[in-house]
Amino acid sequence: MKRKLRAGMTSGLLAMAACVALHSPPSMAARDAQGILKETCQGCHTPEADNGLSRISHQRKTPEGWLMSIARMQTMHNLQISDEDRRTLGKYLADTQGLAPSETDGVRYALERRLNTVEHFDDQFSQMCGRCHSGARVALQRRPAEEWERLVNFHLGQWPSLEYQALARDRDWFDIARKDMVPLLAKKYPLENKAWANWLKARPQADALVGEWSFSGQLPGKGELSGTMSVSADGSDQFKVAVKGQYADGSPFNGDGSAILYNGYEWRGNLKIDGVAMRQVFAAKDGELQGRMFETAHDERGLDFIAARQGSSRLLAVQPGYLKAGSETEVSLIGSGLKGTPSFGPGVQIVEVLEQTPERLRFKLKAADSAKPGVRQVTLGALKGVTLAVYQRIDQVKVVPEFSVARIGENGGSTPKVQGRFDAEAWGKGVDGKPYRIGVFPAQWKVEPFDDRAKEDEDVKFSGSMQADTGVFTPGGAGPNPERKMSTNNAGNLKVIAAVDDAGKSLTGEGHMIVTVQRWNNPPIP
Repeated sequence: MKRKLRAGMTSGLLAMAACVALHSPPSMAARDAQGILKETCQGCHTPEADNGLSRISHQRKTPEGWLMSIARMQTMHNLQISDEDRRTLGKYLADTQGLAPSETDGVRYALERRLNTVEHFDDQFSQMCGRCHSGARVALQRRPAEEWERLVNFHLGQWPSLEYQALARDRDWFDIARKDMVPLLAKKYPLENKAWANWLKARPQADALVGEWSFSGQLPGKGELSGTMSVSADGSDQFKVAVKGQYADGSPFNGDGSAILYNGYEWRGNLKIDGVAMRQVFAAKDGELQGRMFETAHDERGLDFIAARQGSSRLLAVQPGYLKAGSETEVSLIGSGLKGTPSFGPGVQIVEVLEQTPERLRFKLKAADSAKPGVRQVTLGALKGVTLAVYQRIDQVKVVPEFSVARIGENGGSTPKVQGRFDAEAWGKGVDGKPYRIGVFPAQWKVEPFDDRAKEDEDVKFSGSMQADTGVFTPGGAGPNPERKMSTNNAGNLKVIAAVDDAGKSLTGEGHMIVTVQRWNNPPIP
């Protein structure tokens, strides 16, 4: 999502509002929320049938989407609303006018703060909507045609120079937006559809999430982890959360905090893990919690997370997820309700059982010299859904993310640095000659100038430093640098290079990182 953000709200207010929203008290009854709508919102939004209000009743959004709407009313229209009323109203709207789980599929990266995602929308959508903010922000809303047209009008009214900005002067933006984009958006993202109607009928109760959960995760620059998350009720749709786990290298991953559930599946948590404040953005569906945990102050420092409630029978992960032909290694199956002897496919045998609990099965595995390279399904009785990659050699190394943005900061300023964090993925070739992903490997890391201009400007020297053994890049300080030509700042254009050792042979992969200026505008949905 390398887009210029133009949301009309201050990052300070949004950061405060996001924090407050995630610590919301037990939700008030619908009658109280309706009272807030009537007393606080009805001054501008006219009443309609069935207790509806103009504009408000013709939209559906995520919790973050409603939070942004309320914050926009505060910053643009001087809305006076207490923190408690904002929490209550946001909860009520997210519950009654939210999105079904299927409606967020494919665009949850924006909610989970995966800001190095490269979006893939059609050209017209990208050019008309995705030049100023992420396409996901649009895709995470539902409106009828009339309301999409009002949104177009709002854009031009709020930003009158929109049509004349760079990259918008090559077309009649307003005419195209009204005549082409409104029908397209109304068809693709309608207010009413079967997915939402069906979800309202089958939406589960929050108490289904109370209990013990087994989880698996992976943090770039650190590695895999697993453990247990305890969830106890703390009011309506509210929970107390305790996490106890560890990384593959034995370091701890422990902490506690609170969480709230919106709309039957949108889990938002605030925890302190080993003294570091972290947020959880998960989707609770199909018996799993899945999403991302990231540091509150540094959303680039985040880990993938998946959990299954103990007592159910599920396979979550294979750690590590690869095995070299002709070698032995320890491999763990992470999940819940695990019992029995798993199958790792032809050519792989269990040498020794090292640990056997309902949440972890740990084995010493051996792959035969003749084991065919490729990805095979791991099964445990009727359980499946995880894979093991067997390889004979590494054919290619990829840097993930392939393209990323880091940001200078601090140096006396209030805006923190945004790190670049990378993994080295090894890829092989199957018996059919097609490439397949083996997994994340340890690597040695460095940066080099991306082009001649970066070399001339000494970007490697000034833009920051790469930690050689972790793939974590820390940018330089913000502000003018008198040591640079014309005292410019520490921005830069860099190659990110990972070197992976495969039986004494070094293979390298390259990525691209732009080190740029601070992120001044940081809304909940970019």
